[in-house]
Amino acid sequence: MELSPPPKGLEAEYASLFTTGSLSFLHELISTFDEEVEQILQLRVSRKAHLDLSGDLPNFLESTAHIRADPDWRVLPVPTRLQKRHVDIGDMAPCDTQRFVRALQSPAQGIQVDFDDGNCPTFPNQIKGIHNVILAVNNRLPGVPHISQAPVLMLRPRAWNMVEHNMLVEGKEAPGPLFDFGLLMYHCGRTLLENQSGPFFYLSKVESLMESRLWNNIFVWTQQKLGLPLGCIKATVLIENVLATFEMEEILYELREHSAGLNCGIWDYSASFVNKFGHRRDFLLPDRSKYVNMEKRFLRSYMDLLVQTCHRRGALATGGMAALLLPQSQHADSYSKVLAAVERLKLLEINAGVDGFMVYDMNLIKPMQKLFERHSEGDNQLHRLRGDVSVTPEDLLSMPSGGVTLHGLKYNIAVGVLFINAWLSGKGHFFYRGQVEDSATAEISRSQVWQWIRHQARLEDDGRVVSRRLVTELTEELRTELGLLCRSGRTTQRLHTAADMFLEVVLKRHFPEFITSYLNLDHTFLSSPCLREEEAAVEPSGGRSKL
Repeated sequence: MELSPPPKGLEAEYASLFTTGSLSFLHELISTFDEEVEQILQLRVSRKAHLDLSGDLPNFLESTAHIRADPDWRVLPVPTRLQKRHVDIGDMAPCDTQRFVRALQSPAQGIQVDFDDGNCPTFPNQIKGIHNVILAVNNRLPGVPHISQAPVLMLRPRAWNMVEHNMLVEGKEAPGPLFDFGLLMYHCGRTLLENQSGPFFYLSKVESLMESRLWNNIFVWTQQKLGLPLGCIKATVLIENVLATFEMEEILYELREHSAGLNCGIWDYSASFVNKFGHRRDFLLPDRSKYVNMEKRFLRSYMDLLVQTCHRRGALATGGMAALLLPQSQHADSYSKVLAAVERLKLLEINAGVDGFMVYDMNLIKPMQKLFERHSEGDNQLHRLRGDVSVTPEDLLSMPSGGVTLHGLKYNIAVGVLFINAWLSGKGHFFYRGQVEDSATAEISRSQVWQWIRHQARLEDDGRVVSRRLVTELTEELRTELGLLCRSGRTTQRLHTAADMFLEVVLKRHFPEFITSYLNLDHTFLSSPCLREEEAAVEPSGGRSKL
């Protein structure tokens, strides 16, 4: 095993994380499962190639029909602390100590402790974030409730596509999720269990039952190695890929001793259609800012089927994250409009039967908890079996009608460029036009631009074709506009680099599967310590962009 030296200023945290015991545990964990991780990644490639070459569409698996047909199996009941999680805080990158402490002090029922979508996995960020979790679990963060009284921690390691550049095991870079999961379990698993507060996880970007089977094997092995009772680890799988939608029952079945349910979102899931079928004109996704929302047939069917599947098997079903930010003054004209917009979107999820959802803005926690209490009964909605739902493959694969607008194209370009800019500054999310943007919105933004160029879509506004030239011109306009807000030569250069990288990714012949993989593997970032203290290129007062 080889490990990079500690980042400057984090020597003590590094030493506390990478002990002789933890390194031995990580080495054994990673060497045990590394080959299987590689296999599931190769299976993704093979499955995508089959879909491309055959022209087939996904369907419910014949080979597992007996699992879906068996009415008797259920997942094990979740612990008490997971039974009522109406409102969790999302995109909580724990390297942001101040926000993490505020989240722990909040009235939320849970916190998505995010090492994935809302986090930029620089070595300093991973070390600081995991160390902060250890401090919280061991009640060593000042002014924070005891771990048994604080919002429950839902730990979200990186997805399978991410690697940890700073650790080599047997000559290969370590899988990012095993690095995160291993350190969190080794240092926190027993204490969380003793305080009836975990260990609980979110599993990102799972695409198949084989991937959930791998996670289950990892859980069983880890519990045995650490002397923890079988089934004490509980995990919520994020269904962020269209292929996984056709295997939700099987995913629950594989994790039935460790399941905390399934989660549905909108933007990673929508982007997966471009990922898997984007070269097919039948799957041209219209402007997300105008034509894509959870009321559309393909997304509504996905949410309804997820709730029905979960509740039929005794599992919790959770919704996505409200990204809108409330104005800082309750007296602002826009405050009631933003609150009403969030309430309308979240009421759709409550009425569909979800057992909880997430918000980013902590000022939304209490209003959304009250909304949940007004429109549902009890700790959760497991009693709502959704027998009224009957979802077909056609429902799940039905693209919404609509076109492309100049506003939507400009918005997607801005989100893509600004996400890369944030990433290059060591941050995994940023604020733009009144909401938080993270890798999920960056995924759908760059995916749509790539697809619109590929299919030469025309703008509704004036009939212009979305071409390389048009996208380049609009990116240059954005670069000039945002350049006026840059406060130093360094931030200006970073913005220019981000714009160049965005153009590279949307103009590639073959669609890059994940923007995070593109940034992490094709453009390995080297964030110097000073970047962590430097403001992002575009961050007006209050950290909420007015652009």
